[in-house]
Amino acid sequence: MASFPIGSAQNIRGAVKLLGDKSIAHRAVILSALSNGKTVIENFPPNDDCLFTVKAFQELGIEINLNKDKVEVFGKGLFGFKKPKGFIFLGNSGTSFRILLGLLSGQKFETTLTAAQGLSLRPMMRVIAPLKRMGARLKGTSFPGKADEYPPVTIEECKDGLHGFPENDPEFNPYPIPVASAQVKSAILLAGLYAKKETCITEKNKTRDHTERMLELFGVDIKVNGNQVCIKPKSARELVLPGKIIVPGDVSSAAFFMVLASVCKDSEIILKNIGLNPTRIGIITVLKRMNAGIEIINERLEGKEPVGDIKVKTSQLVGTVITKEEIPSLIDELPVLMVAACFAKGHTRFEDIAELRVKETDRIASMEYNLGKMGVKINSNKESNNYESLWIEGPVELKSSSELKSFGDHRTAMSMIVAGLAAQGPSQIDDTDCINKSFPNFVEIIQSLTNK
Repeated sequence: MASFPIGSAQNIRGAVKLLGDKSIAHRAVILSALSNGKTVIENFPPNDDCLFTVKAFQELGIEINLNKDKVEVFGKGLFGFKKPKGFIFLGNSGTSFRILLGLLSGQKFETTLTAAQGLSLRPMMRVIAPLKRMGARLKGTSFPGKADEYPPVTIEECKDGLHGFPENDPEFNPYPIPVASAQVKSAILLAGLYAKKETCITEKNKTRDHTERMLELFGVDIKVNGNQVCIKPKSARELVLPGKIIVPGDVSSAAFFMVLASVCKDSEIILKNIGLNPTRIGIITVLKRMNAGIEIINERLEGKEPVGDIKVKTSQLVGTVITKEEIPSLIDELPVLMVAACFAKGHTRFEDIAELRVKETDRIASMEYNLGKMGVKINSNKESNNYESLWIEGPVELKSSSELKSFGDHRTAMSMIVAGLAAQGPSQIDDTDCINKSFPNFVEIIQSLTNK
């Protein structure tokens, strides 16, 4: 566990090139492994989460060569996997765990997925329940009052094949995903590759669509109509090889620098080659609404993903309401948006954020604790188990603190480093090792921007 001293930043200037979006990188490895032949993935982010996905497919018999930010995957087709010698350990990578539940549900062998302590406390029934409706046989670990819901999860051999959702049950065809989760959606769609008939899902609020775009890139017959997605299995038997995939820079990682440049005096940065997927740019939409000086330049399309450069300069932010409809498009950026709210004039309200309770840590509690140590008053309201709101009145002059804690959560840690850089006087956070989960060179980039 490495503590980290945070000094006040006078200004932030420079150009930043970020490693690839980990959501896209996971899916690039998965679809490459499902195809027949070689795919090269460039700008691959070698963070802990993505490396767990790589290792999982190596254990399933797929040859994968990793050289810094370049990956070569030699796929063996939909049924080319082999039974692993033991359990597949996925650390704290929720994306790896949940998506693999769907993929492995259609295999002709039994597999058990295990996880580190943090992920072992996160719910899996949201994935297990729909997969069981498709004919998969899964058994999770039970806690009091929570049957079969947590890791480890065993996926039994799929003897009879999967089916879509029962055609004679209108409630579950298409399947209405009960939580806004791209991981759940992706697990169902990948299971749909192995189904006997078309599989359809519908979302209340549209979540990130990287899986749909990646499936289309690999030639799968997938149809998107608003919030409904349907996938046909028969056309997926032979996936098209794209040859090369360039992973765009991670907009969730870029969010920390967007907020930092917005709130630090006399600052201007350019974030290069950032993914601008419409389902992921809620952070840009909200910051612009808060009067942030953000300009998108050099827009283009790489593969199926829109990409561009983001220019950000110092701004006087104003408060806003982040609505429940917007939450799915910026769920990972909410902690650093709470930091931005501290510098905004007026009232900033975050609606329907209960999902933050079941991330790597309880991110509502972690941000309340940390910002409280810096003199911020956060008001939260829990109307039910499934609905919470939180609001901050700004601007607040953040106090320095030597008692900041990451709670083992990468996004809490990075958000509080941003807060510390914008505070009056030096601060200290107890642990930065957890940042390796998603952004191993975060501190290095911060230092390059602040040591001018």
